Order: sequence, then C-alpha cells, then structure tokens
Amino acid sequence: MREHTVLRVVAQLIIPPILIFALYVQFHGDYSPGGGFQAGVIGASAIILYGLIFGVEAARRAIPPTALRITASLGVLIYGGTGVATMLAGGNFLDYNVLAHDPIHGQHYGLLIVEFGVGVTVASIMIAIFYVFAGRGRIEDRDA
Repeated sequence: MREHTVLRVVAQLIIPPILIFALYVQFHGDYSPGGGFQAGVIGASAIILYGLIFGVEAARRAIPPTALRITASLGVLIYGGTGVATMLAGGNFLDYNVLAHDPIHGQHYGLLIVEFGVGVTVASIMIAIFYVFAGRGRIEDRDA
C-alpha cells in the first residue's frame, strides 16, 4: 500500500475522528441509542481500517494479540464484577439501584460501567477476528 499515498493520508485523517466517535457513542449510550456494542464495533473498525491500509503487521504492532486477550477478558470481568458488586451491596445480580445513594444515580453508574465492559470486549474480539482472518494467507502460518 505504499504507492497509495492518498489512501494513507485520508486514513491518517479519518481514524482519529472514528475513535473519538466511538468514545462518544460509548459514553453517551445511556442517554441515546448506542452503547457498548456499537462503540466497540466502531472502535474496532478504526483499527481494522488501519490494518487494511498500513498492513496487518503494523496493526499487530500497534495492538498486539496478547493485549486483545487481556482486554477481552477484562471487559467480561468488568461486566460480571458489576453484577457481583450489586449482589454484595444487597441487591440482585446487575440491580444497579444499590450502586449509589439514589436509585437513578445507581442506574446511571451501573449502565456506564457495564456498557464500558461490553465495549472493551466487543472491540477486542472484533480486532482479534480480523487478525485471524487477515493472517490466514501468510506463508509461515501454512507451514505450521
């Protein structure tokens, strides 16, 4: 892709706004349509675009597969940990009302935390799937 200068420049210009929009969807999801899943897919699409334009190896250097395994696990732990925290606070699993002094604030905090966990997990898994499919054509993988 080195000969496609226009694609490289446009990708450098558009990837940061895509990531910022993913953060907007992530943290505005409890007020409007959107949330963790949508934000995760949007964020992953920015990294996938980076991998398509600059090469999969460059994307792997930017976000290694080991980091993806850690963040995917961390997202699931955030989701489940929120449910356990609500049970320890005297409520049911994922009963956000007990997370704050006021049930409305508790709902808000609970949704933010759970949606963050979902977003991290979805982005990590989408990027990992891209790495797996994009790496299928490599010579060193065929010999193993």
